[in-house]
Amino acid sequence: QVQFVESGGGLVQPGGSLRLSCAASKSIFSIYAMGWYRQAPGKQRELVASITSAGLTNYADSVKGRCTISRDNAKNTVYLQMNSLKPEDTAVYYCNDGLQPRQQSWGQGTRVTVAS
Repeated sequence: QVQFVESGGGLVQPGGSLRLSCAASKSIFSIYAMGWYRQAPGKQRELVASITSAGLTNYADSVKGRCTISRDNAKNTVYLQMNSLKPEDTAVYYCNDGLQPRQQSWGQGTRVTVAS
């Protein structure tokens, strides 16, 4: 079972940027779509961005225009560039299969806090 390890989170002021990384323990070449999810305090985990193996991307309305997802199959890594961050982006961010999250593959996530 592939495992994901997320990194790159931190404390950032509103309007700032972060680049999140997700390293997979195995090849992600065969995973059709990879996704970034987030879970804010008291809320359910939601999909914020996904990218197919062909590079087609999809974004939640809440992050559209501010975030860019990318994947490097050779490095088994997925990235999420986040710009113009808002306090409502505060959450723990995870990566997983973007179509059918693999329950045993969830990592610890990386915490993003947007505050002044």
